[in-house]
Amino acid sequence: MDITSIIIGGVIGLVGGALIMLILQKTVLKSKTDSILKEAEAEGEAIKKDKIIQAKEKFLQLKEEHEKKVRNRERNIQSLEDKTKSKDKSLNQKLGDVNRKNKEVDRLKKELEDQMEVIENKKKEIEKIHQKQVVELSNISGLQADEAKKQLMETLKEEARTDAMAHIKDIVDEAKINANKEAKKIVVQSIQRVATEQAIENSVSVFNIESDEMKGRIIGREGRNIRALEAATGVEIIVDDTPEAIILSCFDAVRREVARLALHQLVSDGRIHPARIEEVVAKTKKSLNEEIIETGRRTCIDLGIHGLHPELMKMVGRMKYRSSYGQNLLQHSREVANLCAIMASELGLNVKLAKRAGLLHDIGKVPEDEPELPHAILGMKLAEKHGEKPDICNAIGAHHDEIEMTTIISPIVQVCDAISGARPGARREIAESYIKRIKELESTALGFDGVIKSYAIQAGRELRVMVEAEKVNDQRADELSFIISQKIQNEMTYPGQVKVTVIREKRAVHYAK
Repeated sequence: MDITSIIIGGVIGLVGGALIMLILQKTVLKSKTDSILKEAEAEGEAIKKDKIIQAKEKFLQLKEEHEKKVRNRERNIQSLEDKTKSKDKSLNQKLGDVNRKNKEVDRLKKELEDQMEVIENKKKEIEKIHQKQVVELSNISGLQADEAKKQLMETLKEEARTDAMAHIKDIVDEAKINANKEAKKIVVQSIQRVATEQAIENSVSVFNIESDEMKGRIIGREGRNIRALEAATGVEIIVDDTPEAIILSCFDAVRREVARLALHQLVSDGRIHPARIEEVVAKTKKSLNEEIIETGRRTCIDLGIHGLHPELMKMVGRMKYRSSYGQNLLQHSREVANLCAIMASELGLNVKLAKRAGLLHDIGKVPEDEPELPHAILGMKLAEKHGEKPDICNAIGAHHDEIEMTTIISPIVQVCDAISGARPGARREIAESYIKRIKELESTALGFDGVIKSYAIQAGRELRVMVEAEKVNDQRADELSFIISQKIQNEMTYPGQVKVTVIREKRAVHYAK
């Protein structure tokens, strides 16, 4: 047998074996498929039965809930029906009562009509008798009824007029006497019931130190510490031979207080140098501002004044550091408020309103910007801005007669302000004129371009002007010093001479990070 026949026979054998394997695989696969289908059908039947059972249970549950709701609704309907029946029964009873009352009213009405008829008959009889008497009197007097009535009325009028004029004269005379007497009584009682203080002129503060060695540390090397403190606060610091004391001199009480508190903190801390001084002064100004707000709040609580705007409360606190002719403005305002309250109570007016107007009457003296307006008008505008009542605004604006008085509280505030200021020891002219001159001196320098601060020191004998180094060069600083001195010389009145010092400082600051 050749090789070709052998190969062909092998191929045929392989093909036949493959066919037989395919037939066997199909047979096995079919048997497996049939078994899987049967299992799937059985499982599907089981799931179907479970779903049917669950659906029946759900149906029964929903049916039971529905029946429960129906039963509840029926009970509610039954209770509503019962309530309706009870209301109907109550209404029927009320209707029965109303009907009985209507019958009673009808009976009383009929009795009243009968009585009115009797009264009408009596009136007719009385009218007849009256006419008969008038005829008889006319025959006796020889006058008609109208003429007699006219003569009688004229006589009565004359007598009444004479008596009334005499009575009015007596009342007016008595009122004049009593009015002056009562007015003096009210004013005297008001003054007696208000505690007053003497005015003290004070433009310096004394800062006590433990030893004279501390003076050298406050002055610093070549005076740099004291110059930095004066520049930061605007207060003249006088270090002389006075033992264990340093004098702080400034017309502005707020600046003096800032300098005093800053010095106290610096001395307690022990670190005194220009950078630390500026830091402490900035913190002190902030804390003093908070103290001003607290002072205003305490004042309002002491006087029983509620609902005051925070800005007005802050202005009340600033009054503590402001004087008027040597009289502390806060004490003056408290005094006026108490006087107004006493007078208002004596006159039967609103005490709280009068006290509020008395406290706020001088707030125009303490705004931070201080515009060119009379303080009464400025105070009125501030009160209007912060929601005060028209009566209070008018009292503030009219207490120096800048505007017309339209409320009864206005003259009370004016009178109480005059009482507080005119009493012996209340005011002194020197402090007020001095402070006004010092403020004008500082304002004159602030009006020039490039000036950032100006401080009058040595009781107004020296004016120190701080300028911006970027805007003002050295030559311009010399010119500025001359121009300011000439303006002061031409426009102001002052004793002695005023030294004008222009200070220009260039600072270069960088931070190492």
